[in-house]
Amino acid sequence: MKPGGQAVVIGASVAGLLAARALSPFFETVTVLDRDTLPLSPVPRRGVPQGRHVHALAARGAAGLEALFPGFLDDLAVAGVPHGDAQGDAVWYLDGHRMAHGTVGLPLYLVTRPLLEHLIRQRVRDLPNVVLHPEVEATGVIVAGGRVTGVQAGRPLPADLVVDAAGRGSRVPAWLGRLGYPPPEETTIRENRVYVTRHFEADPDLLDGKLMVGSTSYPGVPRSGSAVRQEGDRIAVMITGRAGEQPPTDDDGMIAYATTLAAPQIAEVLRTAKPLDRPTTMRYSQSSLRHFEKLVEGYLVVGDALCSLNPTYGQGQAIAVLEAELIVSLLSTGHGDLASRYFHQVATLLAEPWALTAGRPDQAAGGYLTRLRAATATDPDLSGAFLRVANMAAPIASLFTPDVRRRVPPAP
Repeated sequence: MKPGGQAVVIGASVAGLLAARALSPFFETVTVLDRDTLPLSPVPRRGVPQGRHVHALAARGAAGLEALFPGFLDDLAVAGVPHGDAQGDAVWYLDGHRMAHGTVGLPLYLVTRPLLEHLIRQRVRDLPNVVLHPEVEATGVIVAGGRVTGVQAGRPLPADLVVDAAGRGSRVPAWLGRLGYPPPEETTIRENRVYVTRHFEADPDLLDGKLMVGSTSYPGVPRSGSAVRQEGDRIAVMITGRAGEQPPTDDDGMIAYATTLAAPQIAEVLRTAKPLDRPTTMRYSQSSLRHFEKLVEGYLVVGDALCSLNPTYGQGQAIAVLEAELIVSLLSTGHGDLASRYFHQVATLLAEPWALTAGRPDQAAGGYLTRLRAATATDPDLSGAFLRVANMAAPIASLFTPDVRRRVPPAP
């Protein structure tokens, strides 16, 4: 018999579904609540505002999903998801420089968010002790004896563990505050980013015949963009702006905006490909990291409710995988003091992706990284080293090893 009784997960997005998978071997029942209708097909839904925009599954996330759901990467391939090598099958423009061509050995899956969530949801639905309850809204938590003991969802729902996967708008901290618990401290980074995405018919000759093209923003250049092949024989184009830059949504305006990017392939798609829909706009005001280390037992937090990062970096799904892996690891050693152990270790887990988003090294390190990014234009090994870090397959410290430093030109 499993030692836990019932676990309740608030939110059935990717992070919530992965948390349910992580909990399933350790609880008799795992109940997942979501106020949305959960579609039976891979279509965008109201509760995932970023779902219509460009997504990609980074190498670390792909490896973790395969471990949690054996055969999952085959599911992606069968569903027609374009995939290949993150360096050899993509074109990257970093600080305006086109990265040198090479093969890094990291898989890149250009899966849309609706399809990824749909395939994960199918796998979770197949777990015999996990129950999904759509159109059920959690309205509060129940606390007794210094720990969370349930959820209010039209009626009291007892739980031995509650997992908050309700996203950036999670109300659980406010509910706990009304019960006398201190709100979590929060670290934020002002982003002020705007994303505009539109889908087009694919043509094999576009994007230099590659799977995707990406052009990053950098100091002094607040615009970025990407064009990626997706399942269904489509290309999604996303243009972004920060620091007050507002990407337009009319045809001529989008073309003109994309023409200012380092990657000419993005504007070429906008000029020549047949559009399949109208542009969609999303605003992202800030990245945030909540510090729950001093909160109540019986309660875990995952996904954007814990750490919400700028979607441009494509880290969210990989972080959800890492959090699920951590839950499995901790429960494998017992249920005691689970929340305190989890929040202590997840803070360490999140330090690396948060540092990637913050991007605020000291002056010497900043100058070195600027030279490294420029050198990726001529050195495929440096390109590969950078992509390993971006894909969360290697730590930031790997860019400062002697072998890498020897390849970076010295400061003038």
